[in-house]
Amino acid sequence: MNTIRTPAKPTATIGLAALLAGLAVGGAAQAYPIDAADQTGIERLEGYRLASQGEIAGNRLPPGALLDRDQIQLRLADRPGFELPASDPGLTRRVVDLLGAEASRYSVSVLEITDPDRPRYAEHNGLTKRTPGSVGKVMLATALLQAIADRHPEDIEARERLLRETPVTADAFIQWDSHTVPFWDGERKRFTRRPLRVGDTANLWTYLDWALSASSNAAASAVMKELMLLHHFGEDYPVPVEREAELFDRPPAERRDILLEALVDPIARNGLDTEQLRQGAFFTSGGKARVSGTNSLSTTRELMRLLVKMEKGELVDEWSSRELKRLLYMTQRRIRYASSPALSEAAVYFKSGSLYKCDREANPDCGKYRGNVYNYMHSVAIVEHPAGDPERVYLVTMTSNVLNVNSAVAHQTFATRLHRLLQAGE
Repeated sequence: MNTIRTPAKPTATIGLAALLAGLAVGGAAQAYPIDAADQTGIERLEGYRLASQGEIAGNRLPPGALLDRDQIQLRLADRPGFELPASDPGLTRRVVDLLGAEASRYSVSVLEITDPDRPRYAEHNGLTKRTPGSVGKVMLATALLQAIADRHPEDIEARERLLRETPVTADAFIQWDSHTVPFWDGERKRFTRRPLRVGDTANLWTYLDWALSASSNAAASAVMKELMLLHHFGEDYPVPVEREAELFDRPPAERRDILLEALVDPIARNGLDTEQLRQGAFFTSGGKARVSGTNSLSTTRELMRLLVKMEKGELVDEWSSRELKRLLYMTQRRIRYASSPALSEAAVYFKSGSLYKCDREANPDCGKYRGNVYNYMHSVAIVEHPAGDPERVYLVTMTSNVLNVNSAVAHQTFATRLHRLLQAGE
C-alpha cells in the first residue's frame, strides 16, 4: 500500500432527476456491477438491472456480466511480492503467431495468473510507445482515486461520500464530443442516449463511470477539471463556482503545472514509469484551450504493470484498486476486444481506445477503425473465465497500428484466438 500524503463545484441549477431523464439498451460498452445504483448514485445501473431481469425491454447481459459488486476480487491481493515474470519464449512465439503477417505493427503483453504461483508471461514489442487514446482514462481514474485517498487516507466511507455526493455540472470544458452517454428515467423506466450538454448535472461517480464505460471525452474532461480542483483546493473541495477562478485565472504555465501535478505525478507515485505511461492532457478541445498539457503515451509493458498493481491492491491502495476494477467491469454490450463470443461467460474488465486518420484520395473506402494514415487501436483486458469461479485468469494489454484493416475486428479475432490458446493450456 502506498504511503498517502495529504496535499465547488459549479452550482447545479437543474435537478438531477430531471436531467437524468430519458439509451436504448445495447449502445456503447458499459461498466460497473449493476447491483450498485443505490451505493454509488450511478442511476443507469438500475435500468440495466431491470433489463437483465426482463422487467423492462432491453438486451439481456451476457452470463459473464452478472457479478455483484462484492464479487469483484483482486486476484493478487495476497501476493504483495508478485512482479512480472520473465517473458516465456514459447508462449511469446505462439502469441505472435496469432497476429499473422502484420505482427510487427502490434504490441502485446499477456500475463496468465490462473495459478499465481506459476504465472506465464508473453511480450511482443512491449516497449513500443504509442498514444494511449481512451485507455488514458484509466490513468485519469487512477489519479482521481489517488487524490481522494490523499483527502481521506483512513476513511473509506468519506471517499464514497465524496464520489456519491459531489455534484458535477458540465461546462465549457466538455466541448466538443460526439460520444453519447446513458440517461435513466426511473419514473418512466426508460433510457435515452445523447452527448453531454453544458448544464448536465450528475454526481462525480456517474461522471467517472461515463468517462470509462461510455468512453465519453466530455465526461473525462469534466472529471479532469474536478481532479484539478480537488488537487488545488484540498480540504475546501468542492468549491462554489465563483472560487474556481482562483485556479483557472492563474497564468497558463501555472495551470499547466497544476494539471500535470494532479494527473501525471500520481502515476509516478504508484511506481510506474511516466516516460512509458502517462495521460498528459484534456480529452476535449475546450479543456485544452483552458489548460495546456503535454503528450500522452503508453507501452503494453507499463500498462500491464498498472493492471498487476491493481490486482495486488497496490494501485493507490486496496479500496482504490478494487474500485477501479469495478469501474472497468463490462456490464453491457461488449465491443472490440471484449466482443469476442469466446468471452461471453467470462467476467471481462476492459477499456479500449482508437485513433485513426484517413486519406480518402489514396483509399476512398477508408473509414472508421480502418485508417490508412494511422490506425491506432488499444485494448486492456482482464479475463476471468467463467465469471464467479474462474478456471482461467489472464491479463492482456495490446496496441496496434495496422493500416487499412478494421482494427476493432482484428482485436476481437485476436481475443478469440488467445482465449482458445490459453484454454488449451498451450
